[in-house]
Amino acid sequence: MSASEQQRAGWLDPEFWASLERLEARRRRIQWQHEAARRDVERTVSPEAEELRRVWRRYCEVIADLDDLTREFETLSP
Repeated sequence: MSASEQQRAGWLDPEFWASLERLEARRRRIQWQHEAARRDVERTVSPEAEELRRVWRRYCEVIADLDDLTREFETLSP
């Protein structure tokens, strides 16, 4: 089997599509969390430093999740 035939076979594999669906659902959830965290940061303009730090930590965690997901998507590409 040639390399291009193997690549096509991978795209037809039901497990590939199931993985892609799981990753896409996770991406949408994380993207929503990212937007919510960004809005929280934008709304936090008061001098309560602890609240700002809490929101910032949450924002950074969501960005880290997004980076992890991007790496997982990259493993699916040929």
